[in-house]
Amino acid sequence: MENRISSFPPIIDQHSKILILGSIPGVKSLEKQQYYGHPQNKFWKIIFELLSEEFTDDYVDKINILKKHKIALWDVIDSCERKGSLDSEIKFEEANQIEALLDNHPNIQAIFCNGGKSYKNLQKILGKNFRVPIYLLPSTSPLHTISFDKKLEDWKKISTYL
Repeated sequence: MENRISSFPPIIDQHSKILILGSIPGVKSLEKQQYYGHPQNKFWKIIFELLSEEFTDDYVDKINILKKHKIALWDVIDSCERKGSLDSEIKFEEANQIEALLDNHPNIQAIFCNGGKSYKNLQKILGKNFRVPIYLLPSTSPLHTISFDKKLEDWKKISTYL
């Protein structure tokens, strides 16, 4: 039996306007205790490019950049069992309380899902006609093999809400 893993607390404050949701942290992220901690994951590179910010490896600085631009970060899955880092290996998952988070942060204007698993799970949690627009973005995972430029182009949808 695989070990049960848990997501991190949300990164959000009263000024957040955008919520980005992943599925649940991968092995490297769990080891580092950082969102998108795998060095090949393009999440941070895409975010810094979109925000025209100078890239840094410092995790505290990364979080402060998100907050500066009113971006919140969390995962749709609270806990699950999973061997490795593949979303396809997720079993016995329990959802995070996304609706409660949104109720407590009414400034959120849009939700962006980092990959298909996040999007499908969020549809189950909130329904298809939720009061806040929900967008599917290509996964920033190195396992999702479309080009960086294509991922960046699709992720530019976020700019509408900045």
